[in-house]
Amino acid sequence: MKIVVPVKLIPDLVEELSIDPSGTALDMTWMRLVINELDHHAIEQAILLKEKFGAEVIVMAPDLEGADDVLFTAAAAGADRLIRIIGLGESFNNHTLAAVCQPIMVDINPDMILTGVQATDDLDGQLGPILAERLKMHYIGYIAGMSLENDSLILNKEFPGGLVAKMKVELPAVVGIQAAESPPRYIAYSRVRQARNSAEIEDIQTTVVDTNLSPAITRMFQPEAEERAQILSGSLDEISDQMIKILKEAGVV
Repeated sequence: MKIVVPVKLIPDLVEELSIDPSGTALDMTWMRLVINELDHHAIEQAILLKEKFGAEVIVMAPDLEGADDVLFTAAAAGADRLIRIIGLGESFNNHTLAAVCQPIMVDINPDMILTGVQATDDLDGQLGPILAERLKMHYIGYIAGMSLENDSLILNKEFPGGLVAKMKVELPAVVGIQAAESPPRYIAYSRVRQARNSAEIEDIQTTVVDTNLSPAITRMFQPEAEERAQILSGSLDEISDQMIKILKEAGVV
């Protein structure tokens, strides 16, 4: 059984984000990229399935700053094959990434694809369902826990209000992971260093990259502050009278 986990690298929200001079993209000059947290859970879930049922786990990432660390860490965790996608550039969306991944997935012919259900930089679509549509596979998202039953997956799908549904889907399928069955395991840096010496990253060059597969960004900006807060002062009675006056002027009372 083959399990492919395509991962995204996203801006580290701990760092200060800045807009480039064009005003339509983030300035990538000094930006630190990290693995999308839910993609990290997807890798962990794939490793858990490998340990329980036996599988070949393939992790693939675009060639961005930090991709090697992500891939070698996945190898140290138990991934069997590492793929780096070359030629995407620094700025691309989920539609472009899915289009680039499609021929690679067809060549691998996986039994399942696990991906984080969403990312903080998802603008108009999640990678999982877009990829599933391109590959003509089943898709179920917001999954927290799964198991294998013959040629089918038994999935625990989360709904609002704490409800969980148990679903069965035939393979091959694409699954959007909300949480792995257990938190992603800690990988010591010494093991990552060992993986760098033993594991190999396979480079796959993309063909034509179409960046016009989703709405164009015309403006990007930091939150703009406006003076909308009015501080009321005085005694409790005076403040109450001011509040009533404001509410009457607004037509609330």
